[in-house]
Amino acid sequence: MSVKSITRMPVILLFAVVAAAARPAAAQIALGSFATLGSPAEPPGIATGAGVFNLNPDHKKLDATRNAQLQGEYRFGDVLWIIAPFVGLMGTSAGAFYGYGGFGFDVNFGPNWVLTPTIAGGYWYRGGVLNLGSWWEFRSGAEIAYRLPNRSRLGLAFYHISYAGLCMKKKKEQSLLLNYTVPLR
Repeated sequence: MSVKSITRMPVILLFAVVAAAARPAAAQIALGSFATLGSPAEPPGIATGAGVFNLNPDHKKLDATRNAQLQGEYRFGDVLWIIAPFVGLMGTSAGAFYGYGGFGFDVNFGPNWVLTPTIAGGYWYRGGVLNLGSWWEFRSGAEIAYRLPNRSRLGLAFYHISYAGLCMKKKKEQSLLLNYTVPLR
């Protein structure tokens, strides 16, 4: 870990403390009669996921192979209006590591189906896997999940990780995961 990444740790920790101390959102936004934005009654939760890293590898590159991926996230719930911050860790079977923080929001389709678009940024360590071009990478994606009666969720998530133009190399990666989220209250 470099000196630059160590000096950024207090900022990340401050973000996590502020997000954890914030009060939950109190309102939903209706999108007609079929959908709402935000999940104000959703408690914080722990999400775990397993799936495929580098879903569509470029076979012309030697370091482009599919790998297993595991990840865990702490989801704070709707604490900033309809916005729900999260922090997470991801690792692959080839030794890559990604520590990240970001935001998402829920689009509810009835009481059970939830689409959650997300965006995050964080520290990338390539391990023995694809060099994405930078130590700082961005992740965008979405999860479609079914909310169970106990407020846990089971869903599929698709993510895209890239450097978003921070350097000259044009590398990116996609992941597909099965996620399970457990509420903490």
